[in-house]
Amino acid sequence: MALLRFSKKNTVFSVAAAAALVTAFFVPPDGEYLSYFDGKTLACLFLTLAVVCALRNIKFFTILARRIVAFSGNLRALFMVLVVITFLGSMLIANDMALITFLPLGYFALSVSENEEHMAYLFVLQNISANLGGMLTPFGNPQNLYLYSYFHIPTGEFCAIMLPPFLLAVAMLLGACLVIRPKPLSLESGLSERLNGKKTALYLTLFLLSVLIVFRVIPYLWGLALIPAVIFFSDRNALFDVDYPLLGTFVFFFIFAGNLSRMDSVHRFFSALLEENTLLVSVLSCQVISNVPTSILLSRFTENYRDLLLGVNIGGTGTLIASLASLITFSEYRILYPGRGKHYFLLFTAVNAIFLVVMTLFCMLLPR
Repeated sequence: MALLRFSKKNTVFSVAAAAALVTAFFVPPDGEYLSYFDGKTLACLFLTLAVVCALRNIKFFTILARRIVAFSGNLRALFMVLVVITFLGSMLIANDMALITFLPLGYFALSVSENEEHMAYLFVLQNISANLGGMLTPFGNPQNLYLYSYFHIPTGEFCAIMLPPFLLAVAMLLGACLVIRPKPLSLESGLSERLNGKKTALYLTLFLLSVLIVFRVIPYLWGLALIPAVIFFSDRNALFDVDYPLLGTFVFFFIFAGNLSRMDSVHRFFSALLEENTLLVSVLSCQVISNVPTSILLSRFTENYRDLLLGVNIGGTGTLIASLASLITFSEYRILYPGRGKHYFLLFTAVNAIFLVVMTLFCMLLPR
């Protein structure tokens, strides 16, 4: 029963493990398996998640965001503030962490201001913000971190590729907030909490170090030696709070993708398919197997990292399984509002479809 509960809670991890196991029958484990893994990606992801967990444990993001929300003034401005906070948060702490941190803030804000009828729409916009906000930075989404490391993409080129869809996403999200009436409101609750100054300074320093590691300024092995040791003595619970199933998902999909790349017929099929339209294939693949597995799988069959990078980022919108983060939002909403999952699903699908179509067409028209 415990295994079943774990599998249901970590569906993608379970699917990744099963996929790796199946392909291992066709490509038996050997020494080449070691070449599948991108140690830098795994290390950077672990270090970033650990520091973010430490910051979250001292309520850094929630306290900071509540103070910003308190100055909103009206319901439309509140929506915009929450969307922007989630958007910017995903750039710094990754999309799933941004949702775990800021969805409760959205619920808190609409609850205390007695505007819960807008909760589903806010959650949908926060979800899209988390999925699209992280596209501009290598550490904003797990798939970005992987592709940035795997293809050794120069930082300037990475940002240049992602800037146009990033700006479009900002415009669309702010436009989506305009349908909300600017009803006056007042938010004063929760402002008495204070940050722990010493721990805040320590963790922000560690976060800066993890960013420098991502940008290849500091060797990641140095970070592995230093950052977990510091966190262990300051807040060892943060190390237990790290999303290890996400790290395990990467490991299993590395095996899955590596084995597939060694099957000649599979290699020819995917290579030919991606040669036709890498952007569209990656977008569509995300709708079925989500963006992180798509990144790992398709990277083995194409050198066109530009279109692959665009595809797996905008492909995070669309279906409920296009991004792991979307499942977090759906699960949270169903817990808060039992029996209204269908309403959320339909609204989620409609709004995401608009974002997916517009952004895909936009990226297809971008000059190569």
